[in-house]
Amino acid sequence: MTPANTPLRQIAAANNAYAIVKHWAEATPNAEAMVHGAQRTNYAQLNARIDALARALLAAGVKKGDRIATLQTPHPDYALVFLATISIGAIWIGLNPKYRREELSHVVRDSEPRLLFARMEIEGRSYAEDVEALCEQAPSIELVITFDGDPQGSGDLHLSTFIEEGVCTDAETLDQARANVDGRDACLIVYTSGSTGAPKGALLHHRGIVEFSLKQNEIWPCDPLRTVNYFPINHVGCVIDLTMPTFAAGGAIIFMEHFDPSGCLALMAREHATMWGSVPSVFQLQLEAPDFTDYDLGSVQLIAWEGAAMPRDMIARLASICPRLATNYGMTETTSAITVLAPTDDIEILANTVGKAFPGVEIRLVNDKGEDAADGEPGEVWARSQFNLLGYWRRPDATADAITPDGYFRTGDLAVRNAAGHYRIVGRLKEMYKSGGYNVYPREVESVLESHPNVALAAIVSAPDPIWQEIGIAFVAPSGEIDSETLQHYCKERLANYKVPKRIIIEPHLPLLPIGKVDKQALKRRAEAMT
Repeated sequence: MTPANTPLRQIAAANNAYAIVKHWAEATPNAEAMVHGAQRTNYAQLNARIDALARALLAAGVKKGDRIATLQTPHPDYALVFLATISIGAIWIGLNPKYRREELSHVVRDSEPRLLFARMEIEGRSYAEDVEALCEQAPSIELVITFDGDPQGSGDLHLSTFIEEGVCTDAETLDQARANVDGRDACLIVYTSGSTGAPKGALLHHRGIVEFSLKQNEIWPCDPLRTVNYFPINHVGCVIDLTMPTFAAGGAIIFMEHFDPSGCLALMAREHATMWGSVPSVFQLQLEAPDFTDYDLGSVQLIAWEGAAMPRDMIARLASICPRLATNYGMTETTSAITVLAPTDDIEILANTVGKAFPGVEIRLVNDKGEDAADGEPGEVWARSQFNLLGYWRRPDATADAITPDGYFRTGDLAVRNAAGHYRIVGRLKEMYKSGGYNVYPREVESVLESHPNVALAAIVSAPDPIWQEIGIAFVAPSGEIDSETLQHYCKERLANYKVPKRIIIEPHLPLLPIGKVDKQALKRRAEAMT
């Protein structure tokens, strides 16, 4: 835990998020900070590497507010570039190696980075032509720095060579650059998924990241905190939910560049991971691994999930492994923080809620009349806090649409609050559909389907219908023998007729986004093609 009077809180709550690492480099210099295969980095080594790279960035002319992009896997080098960049007041952008060239191009054209740190080969894919194209499409890129061990293009510098050029930057210049950073300065642009258009860059700031990290650790304490991080570096799951809270606790991040269920379990067991955190679909993959029982997970002190509701049977199984279970609900734009559930073994609360308001977050549920919804009635989640984004990068129109004049961020999510103050997410405002004139909230129907003992995961999407206006189509991944007719009957016993999906399609696996959430846009395209 991190009481308010500890040196850690005093330092980390300062204006520069990098201060978290600096504190532990002084307090526990030999403690492990990062693990990657046989490579182990302690806090003193990490801080020294950050200082060296920060000097090189300054020598290259990087100034406060400049953007630095990084194409990398979940690897210690990602954290190095991120922390060095934000420590001197520049703004960092992560690029997902799974993106195709057009997706990468949108981000670099929009953010206009001065420098691009890039891997040139990942899992057999060469990025040389992609990087060359990005430099042509984004003239702002002055230099490409390739990570050591990768092929080097014409005019590129290897990371070690680039760092050597920073020796001319003295300590005073580095300290002054860091002192000029303010807590409300932007340090990170995270591009949203873009399911309703081109991705927008959410501009996050130092203080929001630091305060979220400290508060999450207070609510979800682990001693020590050791986490496996395999999330893509362009996502808040990687940077905000795992990396920064782990560093804030003086813990160790165990990097896994390429996720596979059994490999991750083996890594958790070998490195004595204490927090098992992911999204429900990934937990499902791990629990279904044929060799799951071969791995000793006795070091796990906390199991936490986010991004979607967890089926009840999976919660029960996880509770048998570790009785301290937790969940939360947040968004990129709120620096992940909206609601949180403290560790518990109460399956009812875990299965049906996402907890109460995160400390420091004000929540309104607003109905379609613009009024506050009563307990038990659905409303759009509006959140106001110090964690909220500064705005969308160079999109004042989108910022004005998303943030109310009095500072509430409109999430687009629909939730219900119970009398105890717990929130339950019932769907997306844009996912809600009308069938026969009635509002249907997909999450409510998904929860019913997932309560069947032979259903592992369910996703509901809508499709146009000439009679009912819209109908629901369910895609279901089974955990046992099941058929559509049985599930139709199961739903009819538990839901009003208009909520029952008109079609239920059984699939071995549902399509997933890189972060592990169900790809509902892909399912919606399939559903609309069926009608």
